[in-house]
Amino acid sequence: MGLLTFSINVTLDGCVGHQEGIADDETHAFFTGLMDGVGAMLWGRVTYEMMESYWPAVARGDEEAPPAIREWAVKLEAKPKYVLSSTRKDFPWINSHHVVGDLRTGVQKLKDANTAGVLLGSGKLATELDRLDLIDEYKFLVHPRIAGHGPTLYQSGLPSARRLELVSAKPLRNGAVAMHYRRAR
Repeated sequence: MGLLTFSINVTLDGCVGHQEGIADDETHAFFTGLMDGVGAMLWGRVTYEMMESYWPAVARGDEEAPPAIREWAVKLEAKPKYVLSSTRKDFPWINSHHVVGDLRTGVQKLKDANTAGVLLGSGKLATELDRLDLIDEYKFLVHPRIAGHGPTLYQSGLPSARRLELVSAKPLRNGAVAMHYRRAR
């Protein structure tokens, strides 16, 4: 069984809004490395639609992008992408698949099928999956910014606190810190 790893950009005050982090070559290289290490990506519908609206054009070369960002886009294009949605059924972006049925069962099957692991990149979905005790690891890129607004990490709350064990902390040249935690069980 593969691990389900939740990874997201987050500011010091917990904002996970996608426009608040540092989007440079170093940041994209970090997330490309994370993606290279797993068998699949997992998103909710909103994140899928945000990604689908931009990254395929970058991968095709229709949008100008520095080499590190284009590398991310090309690898993302090839990576299997799984989407949880109760409102949308059609996911035309290449290598995209709809996860249907019970949330716990669908995600557990995905973990079982991807021994290299699954990378989760949706904040709201992470809250639901954490409530079901399905997240094994957390790899946050903490940005040296205070956004002063939301959306925030775990905004709708969890039923109890999660104990985590620090695996590593690595500062990046841009001031962000890559934090890797494992769920203490």
